Amino acid sequence: MGLMDTLGRIPKILEANINAILDKCEDPAKMIDQLLIDYKRDLADVKKDTAAVMADVQLAEKKLSDCDESIARKQKAAENALKAGNEGDARTLIAAKQSLETTRESLAQNLAVAKKNAQMMQEGYNKLVRNIEELEQRKDAAKAKISLAKAQEQINSSAAKANSTVNEDAFNKYEQKAERMLAEANAAAELDAQGISVESLTDKYAGSGSDASVDDELAALKEKLGI
Repeated sequence: MGLMDTLGRIPKILEANINAILDKCEDPAKMIDQLLIDYKRDLADVKKDTAAVMADVQLAEKKLSDCDESIARKQKAAENALKAGNEGDARTLIAAKQSLETTRESLAQNLAVAKKNAQMMQEGYNKLVRNIEELEQRKDAAKAKISLAKAQEQINSSAAKANSTVNEDAFNKYEQKAERMLAEANAAAELDAQGISVESLTDKYAGSGSDASVDDELAALKEKLGI
């Protein structure tokens, strides 16, 4: 990542809101892991470019300081040339000083830009460091919450199935079927009992008819024999 790319990313880094990012995602634990990977990668680039910009500030400050020193020397030399009666030399020295003063304006502007970039880069770097620290602290807690949430969802799903109307209706149907089977069995048993009773009566009266015939024949035999 080049310096210009880093400078372009710094505003986004400064505006990034971890809570808003995590609130929008379905799996905060995975998002935290991904953010840590992205932030740590960006941190290395931002740190490198921040150091470079801070070095630019130091160089710009030195150039401006050297320019100020040179302007002061030209000013002193021009004064000494006039004191020595060398107006032409003084004029040359003043012209050189004025040229340096123009250069100084550019150097001062460069220093101001370098300081502004360095400040922005440092703020972005510090924000990334804080974000990483916060995410590291929240990572384990977020994963634990996700695990608990998933477990609770499973429990809720199982409870819903256990209490569902469909299961209750199915149970009622099986219960009604069992009651009907029992009723049919009882009715069959009752019919069987009635069948046995009819047979018993038939045997009873059939037997009685046979006994009456024997008695009649025995009485007739007694009468014949005069008994």
